[in-house]
Amino acid sequence: MTTRPTSKRTKGARVIKDIRRATPKQYSAGEKIRIVFDGLRSVDSFMALFRQEGIAQSIYYK
Repeated sequence: MTTRPTSKRTKGARVIKDIRRATPKQYSAGEKIRIVFDGLRSVDSFMALFRQEGIAQSIYYK
């Protein structure tokens, strides 16, 4: 069985992606207000907004 060698860039990118996923994003007050207004005037579904902003539904309603 042969394995494909992984480059340092691939390993580094994977580590950075894991760190970003594990680190919760901190939203400023202005960002929170913008997200709520986007939800109120949105023609699209709320789920699309949640995916776009990367937030959970429970966080939005909190």
